Amino acid sequence: MAASPAVVDGSAAARAWRRLGGAKRLGGIDLARGLALIGMFAAHLLTIDAFDAAEPETWLDVVNGRSAILFATLAGVSIALVTGGATPVVGLARKIARQRLGVRAAFLWVLGVILIFTGVPIYVILPAYAVLFCLAMPLLGVRPRALLAIAAILTVTMPFLVAAIEALFGWGGATDSAIGLLIGWAYPFPVWSIFLITGLALGRLDLSRTRVQVGALLIGSLAAVVGYSLAAVYPAGPVTYDMNGAPTDAGAWFLASVWTADAHSGGILEVIASGGVAVAAIGACILICRTALRWVFLPLRAAGTMPLTAYSLQVVVWAVWAQIALGATTDLWGFRGLEPFWPLTIAVLLACMLWALVVGRGPLENLSNMLSRRLAPGPKVSRLE
Repeated sequence: MAASPAVVDGSAAARAWRRLGGAKRLGGIDLARGLALIGMFAAHLLTIDAFDAAEPETWLDVVNGRSAILFATLAGVSIALVTGGATPVVGLARKIARQRLGVRAAFLWVLGVILIFTGVPIYVILPAYAVLFCLAMPLLGVRPRALLAIAAILTVTMPFLVAAIEALFGWGGATDSAIGLLIGWAYPFPVWSIFLITGLALGRLDLSRTRVQVGALLIGSLAAVVGYSLAAVYPAGPVTYDMNGAPTDAGAWFLASVWTADAHSGGILEVIASGGVAVAAIGACILICRTALRWVFLPLRAAGTMPLTAYSLQVVVWAVWAQIALGATTDLWGFRGLEPFWPLTIAVLLACMLWALVVGRGPLENLSNMLSRRLAPGPKVSRLE
């Protein structure tokens, strides 16, 4: 006897499939998250030479910095989507949303610290995420135009603040200080809040509309072209350093830190250019997932539904593998010498796809959601919770 539709439709696998491939889900956001994850894996696990347009083997350098920026921009989009999308929640629902966002921030911070203690030699992004989530809490009711205005103002001011802080800490020492690690200063929140706010503005638009998707692709591409062109045509002067690693000309160092599109620089041009790449990538991914190609990218989309799980799994597997093979988790070059990128990436993608198809929401995403609902009780704020 054939199983009844009610039984089939009510199965865990059926619910998982609807969650992954449902008509109401913006699969392009999942694809963009998946691409950001793989880009970060590549930046962590591969030795990549500086970009040179004449040497194709260096083109993979595009993942450096830009993958993490895409990740941060998508965090803003996700926050917008789970708090009402184009129609932000109001009243009690907004209060509950803020509380749950705070719980998620605390969860991310604790998890990030745990991953830092594995000793894996990367700058774990989760503590920075936690800070950014807190900064997003008072912005849940702000409309897209105002959010973009805030992002624009921060773009021309925050790089100066970050450069000043870096100088006070000894020309970049803030990144490796204990406090710097605990707040994710490798992704300094005064600048990285710009990407989150831009993503929040994008998520407050109706991303299901073709006009918005194409607009994101075109405007993001234009910003990228402008930012990188300005960096090429009007570069900052060179900076020289003394034997102690301090710049010989503090003024030249400061200008070079602010007026640059270099990856992880936090410069104004990086914000414009790499932020533009992130926005364009989001628009392109949503457009791609309106076609049959969405099935080709199913493994990436599946990983994109559980980015926290996938990111953390990468770090944990890295730590275990390095400890067994090298006797330590801290040897970056030794671990890269094991050529871990493809086996680790494929394993994570397959694990995420199987979990997404059979179970549904990722385990860490589910834990975060459960904690936020338990510690900030109330009705669902969004169907995406």
